[in-house]
Amino acid sequence: MIIDIHGHYTTAPPQHQAFRDAQLARLADPSLPAPQPAAISDDAIRESVEHNQLKVLRERGADLMLFSPKASGMAHHVPDPVTARDWARANNDLVRRVVGLFPQHFAAVCQLPQTANGPLDDAIAELRRCVEQLGFVGCNLNPDPSGGHWNAPPLTDPYWYSLYETMAELDVPAMIHVSTSCNPNFHTLGAHYLNADTSAFMQFVEGDLFDRFPTLRFVIPHGGGAVPYHWGRYRGLAVRMGRPDPAQHLMNNVYFDTCVYHQPGIDLLHRVVGTDNILFASEMLGAVRGVDPATGIAWDDTKQYVDRARLTDEQRKKVFETNARRVYPRLDARLTAEGR
Repeated sequence: MIIDIHGHYTTAPPQHQAFRDAQLARLADPSLPAPQPAAISDDAIRESVEHNQLKVLRERGADLMLFSPKASGMAHHVPDPVTARDWARANNDLVRRVVGLFPQHFAAVCQLPQTANGPLDDAIAELRRCVEQLGFVGCNLNPDPSGGHWNAPPLTDPYWYSLYETMAELDVPAMIHVSTSCNPNFHTLGAHYLNADTSAFMQFVEGDLFDRFPTLRFVIPHGGGAVPYHWGRYRGLAVRMGRPDPAQHLMNNVYFDTCVYHQPGIDLLHRVVGTDNILFASEMLGAVRGVDPATGIAWDDTKQYVDRARLTDEQRKKVFETNARRVYPRLDARLTAEGR
């Protein structure tokens, strides 16, 4: 089985965006009526997925995708907690409907209703609802709800502990994933996302989070940002600060995906990080679309890069399937119950 652990609902029907637009309009003019989530038919959802993510998934030979709301659309920089809660709930309910329509091909990962430096009570409640009631297998966690201004506490700060306690209790991992950038210095897709991946790893290097939460698991997407390329820098900084080597300190809790869109990057990721900590992913129809003119390969067709990497059959199986089942035990339980 080939499991793609990083997919977003970037093709949701336009009525869903209309609901968001109405939310934002009401924030600007509170005299407007409170909007309700759009009435979207099953046929509209089928059409939005069958001709997009499902079609590409089948064409590229993968079997199942972990599916979450559109990352740049989470928009945690909007400061109103009620709006954040209602928007996250609407997004997650829509993803749950996709899974219900295509259970053989999708499993759900939830958006959390975060706001910059806001309380985490709503995020914890939504995580519980999604996991315990709707069958979600993980969540996306934004380390910078401000949208590029980075005024949130680091991920090792006690501010996050109540959420981590819930994640540990539910035995679900989080993918570290920021949303849109409000800072013009940081392009959302080319800078902000990769800044977050790199910054999160350094925060883990500096802290002792996993001594307190030994079962906590994080996936750092986009191949870990700069981490594999600068692995020596992180090891050297750890030594300089009197910290443990990250190879021993973090690798029972921190994992990386294969959303790296060229062969040399995939090869480096495997040489530096090692296959035990790599999960196959593509983020298809996401940040980088189209075909590399030098190779004729779609940028986000990461399976071709993994296929070309010098991996043994055992290593390839880990990357494509068994690591995902280990990091997402609720996914594994579901697949096992289905005989897969």
